[in-house]
Amino acid sequence: MAALRGKFALLCFVLLFFSFLWANVQGNPNYRDALAKSIVFFQGQRSGRLPRDQQITWRSNSGLNDGFTAHVDLVGGYYDAGDNVKFNFPMAYTTTLLAWSVLDYAKKMGPQLDGARAAIRWSTDYLLKCARTTPGKLYVGVGDPNADHKCWQRPEDMANNRAVFSVSASNPGSDVAGETAAALAAASLVFRRVDSAYSRLLLATAEKVFQFAIQYRGSYSDSLGSAVCPFYCSYSGYKDELLWGAAWLHRATSDPYYYNFISSLGANDSPDIFSWDNKYAGAYVLLSRRSVVGSDKNFEKFQQDAENFMCRILPNSPYSSTQYTKGGLMYKLGQSNLQYVTSITFLVTTYAKYMAAKKHTFNCGNLLVTENTLRMLAKRQVDYILGENPLKMSYMVGFGTNYPRRVHHRGSSLPSVTVHPQSFGCEGGFQPYFYTANPNPNILVGAIVGGPNQNDFYPDDRTDYSHSEPATYINAAIVGPLAYFATSKLN
Repeated sequence: MAALRGKFALLCFVLLFFSFLWANVQGNPNYRDALAKSIVFFQGQRSGRLPRDQQITWRSNSGLNDGFTAHVDLVGGYYDAGDNVKFNFPMAYTTTLLAWSVLDYAKKMGPQLDGARAAIRWSTDYLLKCARTTPGKLYVGVGDPNADHKCWQRPEDMANNRAVFSVSASNPGSDVAGETAAALAAASLVFRRVDSAYSRLLLATAEKVFQFAIQYRGSYSDSLGSAVCPFYCSYSGYKDELLWGAAWLHRATSDPYYYNFISSLGANDSPDIFSWDNKYAGAYVLLSRRSVVGSDKNFEKFQQDAENFMCRILPNSPYSSTQYTKGGLMYKLGQSNLQYVTSITFLVTTYAKYMAAKKHTFNCGNLLVTENTLRMLAKRQVDYILGENPLKMSYMVGFGTNYPRRVHHRGSSLPSVTVHPQSFGCEGGFQPYFYTANPNPNILVGAIVGGPNQNDFYPDDRTDYSHSEPATYINAAIVGPLAYFATSKLN
């Protein structure tokens, strides 16, 4: 009798386990709707003079005098997150990932393709100004972050005379220059067939900026100090950006110079993360395409590097160094964890796509990894973000019915100019808007917040920026995976 009870208990456990697994892989959020919203979000982050087709209508013109203090035109670009500063380092990374999404997923984007291109161009128009305005100088940011973070006001209310920051031969910034070159090179491929003149301008500028990056080597964190740290310090150094920039220029030009540069660089880190700061894994996956899809043996090293990275991410791999919450979410760091989830998920879906082209497989020890192995991991992360999680909460604002209402975002949390024409002073928005428990008056459609903690809990607290703040680089990384699953056979 005891044996029968034991077998019955085992059977119940097996059924429960497979029911849980089935629920994890069968969730089917509306990926097309999420894709559309993820791209619309960038309109909420725009700086400059807004176009007539602006969909997020509670935003208005802002930063129209950016560059004035340096006697240059630096109007445009994006605010990086919930603040009103333009940090070019994460902005360029955002642009690179958006461009990569269009390059590898354009056929799956459908009617959202034009919106994605527009989001890229809003940034590249600004980055071109930063790179071409003053010879020998690359502008890398507008707005004093230390002053800005003491304020809670709409972008539309900012003071006109904003600080301008740049790097040069005497104050180098190989990291921000390398990322800017990557963004411009990747974008040149996006526009190659739709605007050839613009594409050529982007590529020519990318090559000049990259030469600047390698000729005058040094970290922009050292050159600019508190203007970028601790906000967007280049913690991983600048070698990863040189690798990343060269990889994108090689894809854009096929010039052997860039392959030779990559080979001589000695960039051999073995990361288990991918982010606006650390680009090694992204460069490995990008370069691996030539080996996996193109069977080019010169790039086999990068294929191995990319697969080693996947082995550090996969939960069942004997080499995994990645934690997962009980609800199944990849968990890397406590502050804005979803930025790592979306960026790594982008690499996972992209490598799965490369594997599918040649029915390629690889091993993590005794674990056989197929394209489907990677697909299911990526789908679990995307579905979690869209509401398949213990709280049944979508971490994309405006998607579904249960989503964050108290987002750490100045423009979203304050009444719009049309509702409240009077300007908010620097500290004018703290009371009652920042500290109130009321929902934000404006919905920042498509924004993905920093996300839940390691216990799958999300407080929905505006003052808790590490969990409630959205960012352009979180969203940029999920565009490709959303497009992928919008037409995936897994649905």
